[in-house]
Amino acid sequence: MNQINEWLAVVDSFIGGSEWFTFALLGTGLFFTIYLKFPQLRFFRHAIKVVKGKYDKPDDKGDTSHFQALATALSGTVGTGNIAGVAFAIFLGGPAALFWMLMTAFLGMTTKFVEVSLSHKYREVDDKGFISGGPMYYMKNKLNMKWLAALFAIMTIFSSFGTGSLPQINSISNSIYNTFGLDHKITGIVLAVLLAFVILGGIKRIAKVTEKLVPAMAVIYFIGALAVIFYNYENILPSLVSVFKDVFTGTAATGGFLGASFAFAFNRGVNRGLFSNEAGQGSAPIAHAAARTEEPISEGMVAILEPFIDTIIICTLTGLVILSSGVWKEKLPNTFQSADMYVLNREFDDQNEKDQALLYDFLAKKDESILYTGNLNVDNGVINNSLSIFNSRSVAEDVRVYKNKTDFYTGDIIVEKGVVKTKKLLFKGKSLMHSAPLTAEAFSRSILGEWGRWIVSIGLLLFAFSTAIAWAYYGGRSVTYLFGTKALLPYRLIYCVGFFIASFADTTIIWTFSGITIALMTLPNLLGIVMLHKDMKNTLTDYIKKMRKEYPGEI
Repeated sequence: MNQINEWLAVVDSFIGGSEWFTFALLGTGLFFTIYLKFPQLRFFRHAIKVVKGKYDKPDDKGDTSHFQALATALSGTVGTGNIAGVAFAIFLGGPAALFWMLMTAFLGMTTKFVEVSLSHKYREVDDKGFISGGPMYYMKNKLNMKWLAALFAIMTIFSSFGTGSLPQINSISNSIYNTFGLDHKITGIVLAVLLAFVILGGIKRIAKVTEKLVPAMAVIYFIGALAVIFYNYENILPSLVSVFKDVFTGTAATGGFLGASFAFAFNRGVNRGLFSNEAGQGSAPIAHAAARTEEPISEGMVAILEPFIDTIIICTLTGLVILSSGVWKEKLPNTFQSADMYVLNREFDDQNEKDQALLYDFLAKKDESILYTGNLNVDNGVINNSLSIFNSRSVAEDVRVYKNKTDFYTGDIIVEKGVVKTKKLLFKGKSLMHSAPLTAEAFSRSILGEWGRWIVSIGLLLFAFSTAIAWAYYGGRSVTYLFGTKALLPYRLIYCVGFFIASFADTTIIWTFSGITIALMTLPNLLGIVMLHKDMKNTLTDYIKKMRKEYPGEI
């Protein structure tokens, strides 16, 4: 598993994890924000009125209402990224990563406005009479770049697994296991069957499910998060300060956290921000294309609200829960995942500055000389060698080795370059946590107690399952574009099988794969909307003139 993750990490470092990708994403959002004169601020109130249906007309064409389109798009974004993604960003980049998530969302409000408007403008009707839309249609119909449209559609299919299927069920099954002890595979098979039932019903069934799930799950999670934050009220101000204090310097080592540079906080914050709200990725335009309206800009107005709700509100709440509770820098009892764990060649003290520097260089892949090769001698679960186990970017404590969930292991363990080669062993101990388990731990640090874990587990179940539903639709639209409706059923069956397998797969590998697919889907879309910047501005100008004529004083 370590080798697979390392290979994926190398690929990710050149694509989704690279600085040029983050600058391309933020740069596009900044360009359109200035070029269109801050539409996320100018049209925010107007967007709310559009969602309420104030300007709807009875003869508008489409399959869903503005609110249903918003709910479907939000169900694709409000999910694992809001619970596990925020925790993962802070785990990697420290509190400053949250700041860059918020900046990504602010600029992303404009990016979504643009991509949804353009995609809606050039939508089509498929061979079954349903509305089809998305970036591939403006690439084909306006830019006349069929190769770019095909590339985007292919990347969307891959990203439907990397964004909507694999990380969602993996986070659900991990959270359910940590809270209730239910086996990952049982969770996976039950939800895979439910997923198949929903997605085989098409966009109308998806819209009916998501318009009920999204508001309910948002309310439950919102109340639970506030309970945690106010319980730790004395840490609210220090937490907010920590988000902004180290934005341009990086976060120093504290507790079990070994520190993070500015570049890492910036990169991980932007990357996880994109995973959270998908602004620029080109996914939401596929859902919005089905909305009943003849005005492309009006649907773009609705899209402005998505990053605001998804990241600026929900992700900020999650971040404050994690930071105010202090769990992000604490070593907590957990079962180690193989892709997160390495054996070091001596005992390390993470409070010693020299050891901190060596460990940080290892994390930055500058020096791997501290990795151990040889045998571990284990007696009744206790490692007798004088060395350290490194797990989840921290020096693990109280490590024990098990041959199954309850029985200690005795014998030798083969290690090569820090990687355990002896199979079917469990390592347990105290180390930093990340993803959904970290958020669940944070929620338990309040008046809610263990009930906080229930809120995260149930909330994540609703969030992530609805995301998987929405992404099945996005991937299906791309399959239809490339191969026609005959290919939908095979795609959906493969999607559900992948959903089940990911329920018990390695979390770190899945997150790394996710980052790659997101970037590969985003880049063609960013290129397309930049090429159509004049078209976008002219369309917006025409819309404003029309609205001011029909509804004086409304915009």
